[in-house]
Amino acid sequence: MRPPSRTALVVAFATIYLVWGSTYLGIRIAVETLPPFLMAGVRFVLAGSLLLGWLAVTRGWRATARQWRDNAIIGTFLLLGGNGLICWAEQFVPSGLTALLIGSQPLMMVLTEWLWRGGERPRPMTWAGLLLGFGGVAWLAAPWQDPAAGGLNRAGVAAVLGGCVFWAIGSIYGRRVRAPAEPLAASAMQMLGGGAAALLVALIGGEFAHASPAVFSLRSGLAFAYLVAVGSLVGFSTFVWLMKHSTPARVSTYAYVNPLVAVLLGWLILGEPVTGRVLAAAAVIVASVAIITSRRAHRAAAPAPAPPPGSLLPAKAGILGTQRSS
Repeated sequence: MRPPSRTALVVAFATIYLVWGSTYLGIRIAVETLPPFLMAGVRFVLAGSLLLGWLAVTRGWRATARQWRDNAIIGTFLLLGGNGLICWAEQFVPSGLTALLIGSQPLMMVLTEWLWRGGERPRPMTWAGLLLGFGGVAWLAAPWQDPAAGGLNRAGVAAVLGGCVFWAIGSIYGRRVRAPAEPLAASAMQMLGGGAAALLVALIGGEFAHASPAVFSLRSGLAFAYLVAVGSLVGFSTFVWLMKHSTPARVSTYAYVNPLVAVLLGWLILGEPVTGRVLAAAAVIVASVAIITSRRAHRAAAPAPAPPPGSLLPAKAGILGTQRSS
């Protein structure tokens, strides 16, 4: 097989940078009129069904009851706990700042792995990166500042950080399942399982009862369609292609670019404020992630990080294994 051209690689990297960086903006616009968990659940079920249908037609596939169970659990952590909480939070937190907060995901990953049974204790340089990163997050969130005076909504910030924790738990659990399904099939099953869980939460929370198509705006509907078709299917296929034709280290650079793209798009399209504090805190968070990921790379040749929570794409037990930025 001939290697891809430089132009093809540049286009693929530009696609993954822009598409996954834009999903936070897409979520922010979608939840303007669509209930967050209902929107997320329909999005996951629809995308998972499309992917599963494509697999059935092109490949044919089988999954065991254990694989369905494992992937339903993973999907619940990733897509209900991770993405669902972010959809809820973006009702109150600007999309660009949400992306910057999610940029701290590797910090959550390191701590979760350490607390997991048999986990590895962080080394001194990793601790330095953790402290720097959490300092950047605190500086960005500024919980001491009243939201009415320009501070971030505290419940929204807590939901975003909680989503990062759920994403880390689901990702680690996914790496430890026995007899994992083929990555594409696992993604589809995780979307269906996580989507069903999000729909259940929407039902319990009364979102079905209060959902009325009469109040759904056209731009929210278009944002929803973009998230399903472009944010998930185009972004995912591009990611898988890059994993075959580039190195994990290069592919993982989206972890640094996506938050910056999200901030820029939020500023350009929604007029979200970008202050000096936001830029400085972003630099601190990116530096902490660079320290942590470089230390992990020195210890082992880790796979590329899994897609971030806002992208809709769950982490597979195989090719997406070690985190991360997400």
